[in-house]
Amino acid sequence: MKLIINALKGFWSILRRPSKAAVGIVLFMGFAGGLMFWGAFNTGMEATNTEEFCSGCHAPIVAEIRETIHYANRSGVRAICSDCHVPHAWTDKIIRKVQASKELFAYFVTQTINSPEKFKERRAHLAEREWARMKKNDSLECRNCHNFEFMDFSEQSPRSVRQHSTALASGEKTCVDCHKGIAHRLPDMHKVEGWN
Repeated sequence: MKLIINALKGFWSILRRPSKAAVGIVLFMGFAGGLMFWGAFNTGMEATNTEEFCSGCHAPIVAEIRETIHYANRSGVRAICSDCHVPHAWTDKIIRKVQASKELFAYFVTQTINSPEKFKERRAHLAEREWARMKKNDSLECRNCHNFEFMDFSEQSPRSVRQHSTALASGEKTCVDCHKGIAHRLPDMHKVEGWN
């Protein structure tokens, strides 16, 4: 124990003297600390983007996607929760993660959505909030995978071609205007404007 204390005292005395070694050690420690922080932070961010993490609180909702084309399809491409609910750009991702902390608060502290019954009561509100977020960002998460410029209109129904080539192309509408419920069951839609 005395050896450790003496080593720490010696290390501290080196740091207290304005020497090149002290400056180098401080810079190295700052760099190493920054790398460790960044690694831990990034690992945590990626861990919260997994389907397993989401299903910890949203198991029934995660199960719904397994019944959609985003889970099983002819091309073998699978979307998970974070593909649609977390932007891919780093700064947008950080903003969304901060917003999501409110959802953790609602689940664990206020317990407003911590049971299937409570979630069902708030489902319409939560869906409308998510649709508004996606409309505001021009369905950015959809566009991460679905690029309008590469759409093959010959493979689409006449109705889809009409909508995609006019309203979507002009910017009048965005993906979420027509594709609500593409991955989840819809809430009661009788109060949603423009929904037929």
